[in-house]
Amino acid sequence: MCGIAGYYSSSIFNKQDLQAMTQTLSHRGPDAEGWFTDEVCGLGHRRLSILDLSENANQPMYSHNKRYVMVFNGEVYNYQDIARKYDLVLSTTSDSEVILEGFVKLGAAIVHELNGMFVFVIYDIFQQELFIFRDRVGIKPLFYYWDGQNFAFASELKSLVNFPQIHKKIDVHAIGHFLSVGYIPAPQTIYENIFKMPAASMCKLTQRGLEQTPYWTMTPSAQGSVLENEQQAKTELHELLKSAVKYQLISDVPLGVFLSGGIDSSLVTALAVSQSATRVNTFSIGFKEQKFNETQFSGGVAKHLGTQHHEFIVSVKEARDLVETMLDVYDEPYADSSAIPTMIVSALARKHVTVALGGDGADELFFGYGMYKWASRLATPGIGILKDPLSIVLKQRSKSKYQKASRMLDFEDKQHLAHHIFSQEQGFFTQKEVKELLNVDVQPFCTKNIAAKSGSRSLTAMEVQSLFDLNFYLPDDLLVKVDRASMQYGLEARVPFLDHRVVEFALNLSPHLKYKNGVSKYILKEILYEYLPAEMFNRPKQGFSIPLHEWLRQDLQYLIHDYLDEKVVKQYAIVDNAMVQQIKLQFLEGNDFVYNRLWLLIVLHRWLVKNVN
Repeated sequence: MCGIAGYYSSSIFNKQDLQAMTQTLSHRGPDAEGWFTDEVCGLGHRRLSILDLSENANQPMYSHNKRYVMVFNGEVYNYQDIARKYDLVLSTTSDSEVILEGFVKLGAAIVHELNGMFVFVIYDIFQQELFIFRDRVGIKPLFYYWDGQNFAFASELKSLVNFPQIHKKIDVHAIGHFLSVGYIPAPQTIYENIFKMPAASMCKLTQRGLEQTPYWTMTPSAQGSVLENEQQAKTELHELLKSAVKYQLISDVPLGVFLSGGIDSSLVTALAVSQSATRVNTFSIGFKEQKFNETQFSGGVAKHLGTQHHEFIVSVKEARDLVETMLDVYDEPYADSSAIPTMIVSALARKHVTVALGGDGADELFFGYGMYKWASRLATPGIGILKDPLSIVLKQRSKSKYQKASRMLDFEDKQHLAHHIFSQEQGFFTQKEVKELLNVDVQPFCTKNIAAKSGSRSLTAMEVQSLFDLNFYLPDDLLVKVDRASMQYGLEARVPFLDHRVVEFALNLSPHLKYKNGVSKYILKEILYEYLPAEMFNRPKQGFSIPLHEWLRQDLQYLIHDYLDEKVVKQYAIVDNAMVQQIKLQFLEGNDFVYNRLWLLIVLHRWLVKNVN
């Protein structure tokens, strides 16, 4: 795992710029650094050594024929299989060299062979052409600047924004999306001319310009090809997950597993224990305040599986003190406060290991969220007639659950229903509210190619909602959270559920085996119960969260007064001040239901104060 940066430009960037870009990413790669430049291209690399710890595997790496040079961030788990398949002659034991020599032999087609998480950039020194590839699901990040002539890229936004030659203008449409989902979806960033490279895509830079093409799509199967047989599905998925975990246990440095004690992390841990030649390290955090402490669940799983368990107990104050640090780490408005415990467990795990496996992706693939039930409810025939009167009735009730239901029913059209359901599950602004809040007419949230049909098969409402999460929430929120939180401390985080073979299997699995008889993630639980007793998991789903609404009433109340003061809101004039002050007053008078919308406004205005002169 590493940090990469570079440019493709004959006029506005130079080697000093490249070194500054790369140095900004030193936290991602504390072990080595290197650069390549010619009259057109510059490539920079910061290395976190995971495979082949020798200097021979440092980057930028040159191909044996000296035509190509590469920088790479990520891991390719099947690199040994590829080397054997194509009889590659290698001088290191790194996956980096396999990618590069595979590109020499196969060209861009090498990307189809790769199982892993990656962004790699290869420059053809002879032809002066630059090739960039991002992994299928969007696990590893890449930001790029493009003004039609000059191109620059980096693993994090902070590496690009400090250069005066990079034009930076705030994208108000991106702010509109942030206010409705809590993150800025790819390809947008907070700036108009800086973008996130889409997952599963390839970019090619030549003197003629930039070409961007997808090489893989997240497409559910058509009618007749969905796997319905439960025993067959369980067997095949079990084998795929074992293979994914086995691949991701490959490392030349110490490795462990994030263990919360929930379904997903417990299954990853069980599969790791069953296949590891050494005792597996597991890592959990809990709070000193018993109200928020759930380490008894992770501890129970660790004891049953016999792991080397590391349990870190922190105070709520320690977590609270990280809030402003977290907001700076993510570089643009980002509202997922579960990044705070993720940062804590990453920092503490890094004291023992350099690689940690986690359970991300299972909820989206196997219907683990409550919003999937809402999707099913709102697909009920006749709901279009009943939704408005029901919404009005429920709005009169004071309890949060009724307020939430009222807002869920208050949707404008079914075309953007998946976006609406996600937004209201989180307690964010509706599209209608965003239009009222902003001083410009915001473009509607783009739902890419998410449709209610795949071939001749009509997708269920839960499948459509899942596709929304897989295309947006997972890559642009959850994977961003894990990447920045872990790499802030030089820790590599791996995600076995997002092995592309598992993703493809889940997309082609009957939805009735994901949610069966009221049981979410049914098929995963059936596999898990081969390793651990079912009674260990008979409790409500608990997210990796913090009591933010309580903190905003106590020690963090200064954030409300500092960043939502009328002078501040009016200074930037992006949102309607009267609406902001109304939400602020509602919260301060005791209405907890509005706290997530209040948090969005705090995050936005804090970012503006810190980044806009």
